[in-house]
Amino acid sequence: MAKLNFEGKVYSLQAEETVLETLLRENLNVPYGCQGGVCQTCMMRSTDTPPPAAAQVGLKEPLKKKNYFLPCVCYPENDMEIVRPDHSGISLESKVVAKESLSRDIIRVTLQFEGELDFRAGQFVNLTRSDGVTRSYSIANPPGKDNLLEFHIRRLPNGEFSAWAYDELAVGESLILSEPQGDCHYLPDYSDRELLLVGTGSGLAPLYGIVLDALENDHSGSIHLYHGSRNTEGLYLVDELRQLATNNEKFNYTPCISGEDVADGYSAGRAESVALSNISDLKGWTVFLCGHPEMVSQAKKQAYLSGASLQNIYSDPFLVNSPK
Repeated sequence: MAKLNFEGKVYSLQAEETVLETLLRENLNVPYGCQGGVCQTCMMRSTDTPPPAAAQVGLKEPLKKKNYFLPCVCYPENDMEIVRPDHSGISLESKVVAKESLSRDIIRVTLQFEGELDFRAGQFVNLTRSDGVTRSYSIANPPGKDNLLEFHIRRLPNGEFSAWAYDELAVGESLILSEPQGDCHYLPDYSDRELLLVGTGSGLAPLYGIVLDALENDHSGSIHLYHGSRNTEGLYLVDELRQLATNNEKFNYTPCISGEDVADGYSAGRAESVALSNISDLKGWTVFLCGHPEMVSQAKKQAYLSGASLQNIYSDPFLVNSPK
């Protein structure tokens, strides 16, 4: 079995165990987020041997050359000496300026940051609290002059960060922001394209921000948002989005229920199925998919088969085993 040399101690990996799983099993305080190689919160560096190529997928070339890797998807074949990353990127102080309930298990947290931050709605940042616990969340608002960032945080069972945020985080408390990451966001170049956005659960957060960003930039193509859940309790911002659709003829909003009890005003079925039955030809469209990884995977395949180019399909799976 391969061994890890980390901060002066040696740890043995068990069979089929990632570097991150080993460190967490040993109760070490290391940052992590999605556990699927997406958010890059857990990134570390190998000091003695190149990490497996699969553990570097998604990293920029300068980081790869310095042997940075993602422990959550790293299955080393040889012993490795690893260190925490050199956090030389953007790190900004922020304060909670608002906190409100959006549904039974989702809250909206608004942060105001100091300094400058170049971001787009739909990207994600890593949020770090005072004890170093870090999680990644999508930005749910477009850039503005007020230095505000909005996040929709779902309370997960035993979620070290999300449960704390839901139960204890108070207005006035401080959080550290990382540099924004991800390409699931709106660009002015998309202004004349038809947009399809499909999300489940708190996957609405980046899509909500993308819709607002597009409308603020006078998007000329149509915008279609489908948000799904098993029941109405799993949806949120329904009234606000319906009003937004009423006020903007370019924007169309469809809340979807996949369970048995479907109330008036809601479409029956999974969000991606309803969306792709209503819009069968996606040639030339730009597609955004956020939420449950199974939905994202299936919708991406179906969107491609319906004519959407892979380069115009952007996705952000919210992994269900994520300990946010």
